[in-house]
Amino acid sequence: MVVGFNHNVMYKGDVFHIQTEDSGVNNPHIITLLYRGGTIISSKKTSYADILKVNNLEQVVEELMKEQHKDMLRRLKGGEFDARAFGGAAASHPPAAPAPRPAPSSAQPAAPQPVQPSSPAAKPAASPSPPSASPQKASPEASRPKQSLDEIILDYLVAGDDK
Repeated sequence: MVVGFNHNVMYKGDVFHIQTEDSGVNNPHIITLLYRGGTIISSKKTSYADILKVNNLEQVVEELMKEQHKDMLRRLKGGEFDARAFGGAAASHPPAAPAPRPAPSSAQPAAPQPVQPSSPAAKPAASPSPPSASPQKASPEASRPKQSLDEIILDYLVAGDDK
């Protein structure tokens, strides 16, 4: 029997903790809590009292727990809790929170300039008139946002890929 799931995820520069627990057949509830810095941002409680007599109860409850846990991850990533999580620190946090998204886009065009002189092919081409050619080469990289490992894991969990 699975007692619960716990994940720490980085979202907009902060660590959020998502915890899902089964209270057991004597108190048949699945509870999911979303924390930021020890403060509960959101909670969801689901009763499964109506399915206690099902043959494969443990498997059914485990699936319900997984779905409720993933739903909380999806909702976090979807921005549903941004006002609660960052609203109180509006002066300090929201500017820092969107920065990771736009910063890679604005940093991308600048990053290829130092990188190009180090590549042998870019040195001759960058000197005369093709400064416009260099940004074109960088545009596929600029269109691809860089993600932290936490963001990649969060995307994986939210997508619902169990295997």
